[in-house]
Order: sequence, then C-alpha cells, then structure tokens
Amino acid sequence: MRNIDFSKYFWQDEAIRLRAIQPEDWESHYINRFDSPARRLLECAVELPPTVTEAKSFADRYSDFSSNRLMFTIEDLDGENVGGINLNSIDERNGTFSIGIQIDRDHRGKGYGTRAVHILLKYAFFERRLNKFNDSVLEGNEASAAMLRKVGCVQEGIRRQVYFTDGRYFDSILFGLTKEEYVERIHKN
Repeated sequence: MRNIDFSKYFWQDEAIRLRAIQPEDWESHYINRFDSPARRLLECAVELPPTVTEAKSFADRYSDFSSNRLMFTIEDLDGENVGGINLNSIDERNGTFSIGIQIDRDHRGKGYGTRAVHILLKYAFFERRLNKFNDSVLEGNEASAAMLRKVGCVQEGIRRQVYFTDGRYFDSILFGLTKEEYVERIHKN
C-alpha cells in the first residue's frame, strides 16, 4: 500500500489519530479487560473474566461503523494503539450524544483522551449537526471528571446511588456541553 499523507486528515491532531477499529485490535481490547479498576469506572461494574472469543467478536462487530455506536481506535502518530473512543447514544431528532473512552494504562495522563474527545466533539457538532453532549462519570472517577471539565463540560447534576459495585451504591455525576458553549470555548483559545 502507498504511504498515506495525513497532513490534511480530519481525524487527527498534533499527537493522535483516530481510525476505524480493525479485527486485529481484539488483543488490545482483551488486555484492557484485565484492568479491573479502570473497567469498573467505565462500566460501573466488575465484568466477567475476559475471553478471546468476546474480544474478537467486539473488534469484528465495530470494525465497519454499521451500528449507532461509532467505535474508534486511538493511536499516537507513530501508529501505536493507545486506547479507544466511541460516539454513542446518538439522538438525531433531539441532537444529543455521548462519548465513551478508555486510554490504555501505559498511556494515561498524556492528554490523549482530551485530544480524542475534542476530535469527536468537532465531528458531532460541526459535521453531524448535533447540539448537546451529555455524559456521566461514576462517583470517584476524578480523572474522567477533570477531562470533561477540561473540554468545557459543566456539571449538571448528580443521580444519587444509581450504581452498585464494590459493595456499595455510587452516584452518577452528570455533565453536559452545548455546541454554543463549545464554539465559545474554542474561540477563546
């Protein structure tokens, strides 16, 4: 295959690139499932032990953008897989959506998640004509809450004691960001 010129590619910035999940990405998904603390924050529960069959099925199911959950692999500009992100809960009628993200343990704290969220926000707001980003984090997920605030989200509320995990009930912290707020924020920077 010829070399690709990514200099004008929408799905990247100065440090990361989003690409379609490929069937061979199953291994990263499988390995990430062994990070139980991170998966608990993401799924609000302890998952059953990972299986190769599930991981391969996951990579196959989302490799062609055919569902309402648009799944991407995040890679650095050297092509190393650093995590995954998805655009989900897309409601075209009301213009709302959510984003799910997981950065691999070895790549956390480097800003990759924030960068990937910005790319998906630009796509959702300026290409899909969506108007409102809604998200939530499990009480105690300070890294995700900080990242949402960093991209401009406002804490809109708390749904009390909605998730049971680790022997107790946890709150869900609700965040939101409108297109208008996002445009105002990017024009300030």
